[in-house]
Amino acid sequence: MLSYQHIYHAGNLADVHKHSLLAWMLGYLTRKDKPLSYMETHAGRALYDLSDTPALKTGEAAQGIGRVRGWFDDAHPYAQVLDQITGEHGADAYPGSPLLAAKLLRDSDSIHLAELHPGEHAALDLAMSPYDVKCHHRDGFDMAFALTPPTPRRGLMLIDPSFEIKTDYADIPRHIGKLARAWNVGVIALWYPILTNKAHQPMLSALMGAHPEALRHEVSFAPARPGHGMVGSGMFVLNPPFGLKEEAARLAAKFKTLPR
Repeated sequence: MLSYQHIYHAGNLADVHKHSLLAWMLGYLTRKDKPLSYMETHAGRALYDLSDTPALKTGEAAQGIGRVRGWFDDAHPYAQVLDQITGEHGADAYPGSPLLAAKLLRDSDSIHLAELHPGEHAALDLAMSPYDVKCHHRDGFDMAFALTPPTPRRGLMLIDPSFEIKTDYADIPRHIGKLARAWNVGVIALWYPILTNKAHQPMLSALMGAHPEALRHEVSFAPARPGHGMVGSGMFVLNPPFGLKEEAARLAAKFKTLPR
């Protein structure tokens, strides 16, 4: 349960999909002069060095952000944070979702991040120390249940498990149902992998049955290496912000240009 470390996959095509849509949503939500809450259940270490041996070992960042950075112009919130982080930490630095949130949100907004892995939590705490955030060393769903509905009530929650715990697929629909009942105005965004073994499909069937109004968006890409089981990335968003569907379609058109 505590073996997963995202450095092996940071900056891959799934991160591009997830992080660019997250950044767009946060950029949209901060256009209105009202405070918001941001929560993340599986935060990771927040700041990644793509020149680290684990990142180079898989080569996923080179196939991901290293190849498609040009998809995002300077006005896109994702591109803005990428430029800020490389400016501050060097050309090989990559921001995880906690840093995206910290850079895009305002002093009036609240940020709560959960990470259970001791080493990743320590790295998260260090990376986020310049920012006014709360890093919780606890199970992310326990944190989410304890804080919903948050204050302020307007806001977004990112659920981004590793899915190495196989029961996640069965548990997540129930967890999201509970969170949605407690926080019916919140934007609740789930990232999930598209797998060749189709382990994600029963979860999605349950989610779509319970939340037919949600936005489900998926992109596909070639496996990172021969035999790798992830061949795409998905986002399931309750209460999607206005315009997210169009932004997701624009991004999907970019993914379709990738070689297979």
